[in-house]
Amino acid sequence: MALSGIQIYKLLPQTNCKECGFPTCLAFAMKLAAKQVELSDCPYVSEESKTQLAESAAPPIRLISLKSNGYEVKVGNEVVLFRHEKTFYNKPGVFIKFSDDIPAEEIKARVEKADSFVVNYVGIDLTIDGFAMECLSGDADKFAAAVKAVRAASKRPLILLSQDPAAIESGLQSLDGEAPMIYGANADNWEKMAELAKSHKAVLGVTTTFLEEATDLTEQIKGKGVEDIVLGLSSKNLSTNLIQQTQIRKLALKKNYKPLGYPTITFPTSAAEAAQAITKYAGFLVLDSFTEDFVYPLLVLRQNIYTDPQKPIQVQPGIYEINNPKPEDPVLVTTNFSITYFSVANEVEGSGMPAWLLVTDAEGMSVLTAWAAGKFDAERIAKAVKSFDVADKVSRKRIVLPGAVAVLSGELEAELPDWEIRVGPREAVDIPKFMKLVLA
Repeated sequence: MALSGIQIYKLLPQTNCKECGFPTCLAFAMKLAAKQVELSDCPYVSEESKTQLAESAAPPIRLISLKSNGYEVKVGNEVVLFRHEKTFYNKPGVFIKFSDDIPAEEIKARVEKADSFVVNYVGIDLTIDGFAMECLSGDADKFAAAVKAVRAASKRPLILLSQDPAAIESGLQSLDGEAPMIYGANADNWEKMAELAKSHKAVLGVTTTFLEEATDLTEQIKGKGVEDIVLGLSSKNLSTNLIQQTQIRKLALKKNYKPLGYPTITFPTSAAEAAQAITKYAGFLVLDSFTEDFVYPLLVLRQNIYTDPQKPIQVQPGIYEINNPKPEDPVLVTTNFSITYFSVANEVEGSGMPAWLLVTDAEGMSVLTAWAAGKFDAERIAKAVKSFDVADKVSRKRIVLPGAVAVLSGELEAELPDWEIRVGPREAVDIPKFMKLVLA
């Protein structure tokens, strides 16, 4: 039974050191009881207390990892219903499904195409996470050959889909030393599937229709010594799927209901289903096919949802060269918020005109937000100019402020008396026109 906040508090050091991020040990204990922090955040808890606090310290949703040659996909370990309460930790894995009823060479070609897909989004490379192989042929040898074909074309983690333990076992032979998922355990085959998962150190996916059945299965499987479980509930429509996914997350987080404290897996067939699965609350998505225009927006959505709202995506502050600038070319200023940086950088690059781009440390905020918070001002800009030796790189000292913070121009002139201070456009899209008409 989970401990209350007061019971947890009695097992903590009670030093109120604040190193956990909370003002008192009692405040930390209450958060730990609510599953909103981890015990590891306390640097001074004793080993004896760790043992006693094991249940309260354990995440309400188990951390599941699929591993292969140099790749790992982690899901679960979530502690909140909504990311603004704290954050979401592990992005749902996006997998592409193939079946063993197509030729091995065609499987390899399709896998290679999906495996090589990568798009750079605000400095982050977006890719798929792995592949799923479904046994449709009913032939264990053919299924094993199909798994080998996938592994020959990609090293990413695999999910094996079949309710036939013999087929699953044949597919696992090619994955020694890996930690794949085997999916298809149900009320009829769970014992054999659990044995395979245990002997091959695989994650076991459970397929059911109702939460009550899922509860019974996870308890039985856990009794066989298999701890790494993923829940798959077949649903008829978006509404039913949303209700089931939300119920599982709520029961795990709010009631600490261990039989449902596992990540889920879904098999969306449309963009709407896939988008809903990412936001509410799938651990794995297995897509029927791969096309770049279908996958790319899903990966962007996933990245946005699973970016810590308290830690915006940032780029490294510094002086960046765009279109091979010369000493006489202008210096443009912006903040280190990734979207702001790439908006400005892409417009300058697209203009074809050379420029220096000075990125100041604004703690990952956009221009106006940083200015309003006192993180982007004349003093900080001047400090960046000096820190990155900008004056040594240019012969004509021209610096261009974002138009949204034109009010800083006078203050910046005082900070940089040897520089010509210009005010640029408010929007990044207007930068090329400004550079051609004003700076040329």
